[in-house]
Amino acid sequence: MLIGMHARTGGSIASAVGYAAGLGSECVQVFAKSPQRWLSHPLDPVAAAQARELASRLGMPLFTHTAYLINLGTTDPELRRRSVDALADELVRGAALGALGVVTHIGTDVLADPDTAADRIVEAVAEACVQAGEAGGRLLLLENSAGAGSSFGGSFEELGAVFERLDDLGLGAGLCLDTCHAHAYGHDLTGGGAWAAVLDSLEGCCGRGRLRLLHANDCAYPLGSKKDRHAWIGDGAIGYGGFEAMLREPRVSEVPAVMEMSGEAPAKDVENLSRLKRARDAAV
Repeated sequence: MLIGMHARTGGSIASAVGYAAGLGSECVQVFAKSPQRWLSHPLDPVAAAQARELASRLGMPLFTHTAYLINLGTTDPELRRRSVDALADELVRGAALGALGVVTHIGTDVLADPDTAADRIVEAVAEACVQAGEAGGRLLLLENSAGAGSSFGGSFEELGAVFERLDDLGLGAGLCLDTCHAHAYGHDLTGGGAWAAVLDSLEGCCGRGRLRLLHANDCAYPLGSKKDRHAWIGDGAIGYGGFEAMLREPRVSEVPAVMEMSGEAPAKDVENLSRLKRARDAAV
């Protein structure tokens, strides 16, 4: 398994890629624009090419994460329009950067009926993919939620309903599994048997080969808390043993893992890369 990190893009995306590589990151996730803005100026083609070529030269798979504002499940017409436009823009940016995937949160479901919510989400994704053109569904990675409030996509059944509909439309979207979100929702990730059971359930609902990226984050709150708070590797409820178990699981051995940690850079990145790599060594 390739182990990497989310790198902040305070300067340029190419500098973020270089920063991650310099710390020993084997894959990288970046924001392709401000995560707190709906739209930004288009990517400079030269800057995008520099980032794309650097990641390629380093052999470092690159992923992007969309703005946090996107809500594909909303029933508010204006918020839906903005979300569709923003997702289309993010897909275009990801394609320009040569990204292997564009990760997005799904959003919320204010209705009780998950099938209606899935239909609404798929319609929004399909519109965004049409706007994005060739960059469409092939790059899209939907991220599971921790289940707080009315957020959609904490259960694998909810995710599976969306993927089934996207497949029917020929939009082969993938899944980004956030370990903190999964554990907070109630999917136990603390040991080998637990990981096997979770992956059995995931594949049963979403299909084999759907998982294309891991967000390897420990969980600051207990199993089933529905609270999304990342902890450093080994410091949370999943624990060091849970990540060793993840790294022993053959079904995720070819899936890249990136960590999204709070704290001061570079200390947080150096320490968490070291911890997860030690877990990989122990798993072998």
